[in-house]
Amino acid sequence: MYINTNSDIYDVVVVGGGHAGTEAALAAARMGARSMLLTMNIFTVGQMSCNPAIGGLAKGQLVKEIDAMGGEMGMATDDAGIQFRMLNRSKGPAVWSPRAQCDRADYAQRVRQACEKQENLDLRQGMGVGLVVRNNTVSGVRTETGSVIEARTVILTAGTFLNGLIHIGEVQYSAGRAGEFSARGITECLVDLDFESGRLKTGTPPRLDGTTIDFSKTEAQPGDDEPSPFSCRHKSLQVDQLPCHLTYTNPTTHDVLRKGFDRSPMFTGRIKAVGPRYCPSVEDKVNRFADKERHQIFLEPEGRNTTEYYVNGFSTSLPEEIQLEGIRTIKGLENVNVTRLGYAVEYDFFPPTQIHASMETKRIKNLFFAGQINGTTGYEEAACQGFMAGINAVLKIRGEAPFILERSQAYVGVLIDDLVTKGTIEPYRMFTSRAEHRLLLRQDNADLRLMEYGYRYGLIPEDDYKKMCLKTTRIAISLEELKKAKLDPVTANPILEKANSSPINEKASVYTLLKRPEVKLRHFAGLSRLDILNTWQDKQWDKVREQVEIEIKYEGFIRRQHEQAEKLQDLDSKRIPDGFDFSRIGALSGEAREKLCEIQPRSVGQASRISGVSPADISVLMIHLKKSKYGNVSRETEVA
Repeated sequence: MYINTNSDIYDVVVVGGGHAGTEAALAAARMGARSMLLTMNIFTVGQMSCNPAIGGLAKGQLVKEIDAMGGEMGMATDDAGIQFRMLNRSKGPAVWSPRAQCDRADYAQRVRQACEKQENLDLRQGMGVGLVVRNNTVSGVRTETGSVIEARTVILTAGTFLNGLIHIGEVQYSAGRAGEFSARGITECLVDLDFESGRLKTGTPPRLDGTTIDFSKTEAQPGDDEPSPFSCRHKSLQVDQLPCHLTYTNPTTHDVLRKGFDRSPMFTGRIKAVGPRYCPSVEDKVNRFADKERHQIFLEPEGRNTTEYYVNGFSTSLPEEIQLEGIRTIKGLENVNVTRLGYAVEYDFFPPTQIHASMETKRIKNLFFAGQINGTTGYEEAACQGFMAGINAVLKIRGEAPFILERSQAYVGVLIDDLVTKGTIEPYRMFTSRAEHRLLLRQDNADLRLMEYGYRYGLIPEDDYKKMCLKTTRIAISLEELKKAKLDPVTANPILEKANSSPINEKASVYTLLKRPEVKLRHFAGLSRLDILNTWQDKQWDKVREQVEIEIKYEGFIRRQHEQAEKLQDLDSKRIPDGFDFSRIGALSGEAREKLCEIQPRSVGQASRISGVSPADISVLMIHLKKSKYGNVSRETEVA
């Protein structure tokens, strides 16, 4: 293991104290690297810039995955959560997703305390305005005061701050988010280093004074009766949950909003950047879906000790008077006071085809990008990138192979592979549909899939790892016991009748009976032939039972996805040497040659997922790689 003996040089300097930056800094420090988190404002470390919630469809899976490997977001969410819900329970387990409303202030304080108390991690308030680069390798960060923080690796997690520009109607001003400076200098430095940059846009809704909301005109949205923790290191949650509330826009609302379209920066061309297609502003929804008479509006509490509410579904950059008039046409909000206006923010990003799957940039060694600088949107997408960048920065210092998750292993692997292979021209958001093997990558089995990696890198305590190993053993034992336990009709049919299931006429294993959707493992509680299972009464047994039932009921689907994953892994295992010269393969199409040279895929599998690279191109590439391996490449194959 590398040990830093120079107290003047940091192993890892992370620029930016948001969700990507805090996960990166904590991961690096916990791996033993001397680390610094450089942030413009220490009081906003870990701040939720937009909605006060963590998780949701596919995003919840990301949080569960980094938690299983030793990340902080899941733990902080459990500690600061004020409402917990498991989404999509009516559907199959592949798309179940946890979501939590958080106390905004408590969440940020919780994350900041984790950083302040973390050994090997220093916090410093300051603005990074440039990089020090020597011999194509980053060696430090230049601050606004002119000082240089020397570093062996640097991770940039600038969020929406790079040349950030806020829009409210025809008014615009420089800011990274409301009330905070934009960051200047980093973009210009990177462009000077031949990085390609672009502009993206995101937005946020108004906030309301909850004492002026008439909740009797809205629909209460309570949390789950038994809230599920985000962190696998928490057995259960004891929380006094607060409700959210649902209301709707109406035709009058839409008419009011349309009055401001001629001054909307979205429609007048003031905003040049592309916004998130799957999270449109309310004016965009009214414009695009003119036939719809209403849109959902969720009123979400900002915390326990504030009366402020977040208006989910009303993101806008319309003029101030239009925002105020429009929001007061909504049922329950007729007399509401607006505490903060909605706005849009444009910011710089760097197309992510310029980074490797390790999050290290291709142009500058030891420089890593994570979060919205790579074109993503969302706290969870940022956090998982920061977490992986922190680990890989330390591994780079140690001279070890990078830690890269495949698409078949984790949603984190899907996200990063999408970014580095396909790039993005709009803010990238994770969806369950992006994961080909989502039945394997469930939120409930994240610890079984990924905790081994966290333990390997020193991010998971040994006790937690041993508990996971015990859980794995119990699942395997349970499956075998259920296969061996054969029931005759006399024993089985009363159980099946209670479960509203049809009777059997001959012996059947409990394993076979559990394939029926209506039959649950709890229906066989106390059965003497399952004594070993009945002795497990601790909290972990609930999680074991959940895994066993899913494995049995979806056995066929899971087997097929494993087979598909193995095929994908076969292509991903065919590695392409570093620095491979694709330009010398004349038989490739022109587009494929250009894309392969730009992206420099690490495997044949990754190459096959690049837009513009056809199956025929992959066949040519594999032939060439095989010939290269045996030193048989002819000049005709190499050059067109």
